[in-house]
Amino acid sequence: MVAWFGRFLRRHMNALRLPRWGTPPDASHAGPLVIYSNHPSWWDACVIILLGGLLFPGRENRAPFDARMLERYGIFRRLGAFPVDLDSPRGAAQFLAAVRAILTRPAQVIWITAQGRFVDVRARPLDLRPGVARLAEIAPDALFVPLALEYAFWDERGAEVFAAFGAAIPASELLALPRPERLAHLEAALTATLDRLAADVVSREPERFRDLVSGAKGIGGLYDGWRRLAALVSGRSFDPAHRADPRRLVK
Repeated sequence: MVAWFGRFLRRHMNALRLPRWGTPPDASHAGPLVIYSNHPSWWDACVIILLGGLLFPGRENRAPFDARMLERYGIFRRLGAFPVDLDSPRGAAQFLAAVRAILTRPAQVIWITAQGRFVDVRARPLDLRPGVARLAEIAPDALFVPLALEYAFWDERGAEVFAAFGAAIPASELLALPRPERLAHLEAALTATLDRLAADVVSREPERFRDLVSGAKGIGGLYDGWRRLAALVSGRSFDPAHRADPRRLVK
């Protein structure tokens, strides 16, 4: 399914890019990982599946999912999603019970879109849901990792997908704080990661990033067919990208 979602993203997007500073946490950490992110788009689930499969292949990746949406998109259950009722008072208790069962096992990664709803990437404050701050009590050996997600159009017809991991926060550091301060600390770390990623996105400089997944370039169809034929007739190499890389045009 990771391969399927990779093809799906390549078909509809231009690339999944990680800034060179925004690498995932050290793989040597034996305890669980709590990766918490903002929630700007429907695409977030696809991106998280790809990040989990490509960057954490040796771990079990799990994520909470709105129970009503999981009924509609049942495939995500097979990919590690578990249902949470976001609209009932028992939803928070349901979430904590499910997470407790997950984080007490080794080599787990739980991915949480901590805003709990779709929110524009520019919105401040982030208003993270308080449940994420309680997870340190469940898994005191966990690392909490902020993940910034953003989407933008650059030079190609497909959008660019950006993901950046911030500095990991040990659960022990969070447990030294009262719950409200814990949540503020987590939110500040994610906000800083989002702001740093935004500066790189605005630069429109691909060299600041490495591509985790690359999509098809160009317009496609008949138009690119004619362009390819014209390049062949004139003896030139053909690069379908809107802003062609000169190095790829040298025969």
